[in-house]
Amino acid sequence: MQTLGERIRTLRKQQKMTLEALAGTELTKGMLSLIENNKAKPSMESLQYIANQLNVEVSELLEEVSGHELREVLEKAEILFNTNYDVLSDEYEQLIHLVEPYLPKLGQGYESARLLEMYSRCKHQAHKKDWEEPLNQAAEIYEKLNITARRAKIGIVRTAVKFQEHKYQEALNILQEERADLEKKGIWMDPVSRLDFDYVETALYYAIGDHESALKLMDQAIEYSKENKTFYHLDDLYRIAAAHAMMSRDEEKIEYYLKKIEAYGVFADDIDAERFSFFVKTHYLNSYKKQYEEADKLFKTYNLEKDKLFTHYFLLERGKTFYGLKQFEEAIEQLEQVVIQDVINHPIDLSIFYEKDAYLALCYTAIGQTEKAKAFAQKALDLIKEMPDTPYKTFIQETYKQIVTD
Repeated sequence: MQTLGERIRTLRKQQKMTLEALAGTELTKGMLSLIENNKAKPSMESLQYIANQLNVEVSELLEEVSGHELREVLEKAEILFNTNYDVLSDEYEQLIHLVEPYLPKLGQGYESARLLEMYSRCKHQAHKKDWEEPLNQAAEIYEKLNITARRAKIGIVRTAVKFQEHKYQEALNILQEERADLEKKGIWMDPVSRLDFDYVETALYYAIGDHESALKLMDQAIEYSKENKTFYHLDDLYRIAAAHAMMSRDEEKIEYYLKKIEAYGVFADDIDAERFSFFVKTHYLNSYKKQYEEADKLFKTYNLEKDKLFTHYFLLERGKTFYGLKQFEEAIEQLEQVVIQDVINHPIDLSIFYEKDAYLALCYTAIGQTEKAKAFAQKALDLIKEMPDTPYKTFIQETYKQIVTD
């Protein structure tokens, strides 16, 4: 962090001022040089004069962190925080180390609140202690500044903490409490923030198995998004709708929502929309229709680009296709590569991935490795135990019964 002299020199150079220009008629060039090099301390009168010359408040010169310096730190922090998941490595740790020295000097402005928010979230993601207080500080500053969107986001973050712990009912309770609190304080709510809450609440209703409430809120959110022409979270809501249609075996709605997702992908140039659409098609053929030959044909038409998240969905489906084609060794090879990424926390997604062990159990049964088959069947059953009722849970339970108890 900069000293007083360094802050004066930085501001002078940013404004392309010479020592002579800043010294003006009240200071000598030599004295100003001493001040900038921290070899002399200016009087309050001299400090006021320098601030006037630089067109800043004296408080900015006296602060241990200038507004400009804080904005530079914020810019670096935003880049680290928003690193794409596919290339994410130690960026969260870097952000923590970047922000930590500034914590005692942060003020009550937006930059300070945003740094506190990102610092807190990174500490939580890195499984470090004492992450909550900075988040609460950020929330207080956002409220004072009436920055509604960022204050609302804090509510989503608090919800996400419980969601990542797989405490879905607690997460829903926190979200609803946050929503009520924001409405009571009059902070509620710009369209983007409302759609944030609607989307997360919809996902949480599905997480606890309340499909009726989920569908009702999802339909409301889609209409609200269209009415306000924000189209925010519209693709996410369509994905939830497609997943529900798939579990309900409603092929007409599956096709309808996939067309919506694909159209959005073209509009937004979003490759994930294409990946999701391909996954749903192969997943429905494998898990619901048992049309493995059709799934195999589909795989051969699609270029499976490497992707940190979707690759594992594709490996899972490829393994299931090979199982259905009775190519058991190939199926085992694909399935054993599947890893559940740490961002996968929704019980429906987890249940889909837990099928992996059930399919491995079936493959090992087919090739005569009974003990391995029983171990994988037991593992799948243990994992699915706390998940809500879905076709995936039923499949795992039936597979266990077939392999272990029959």
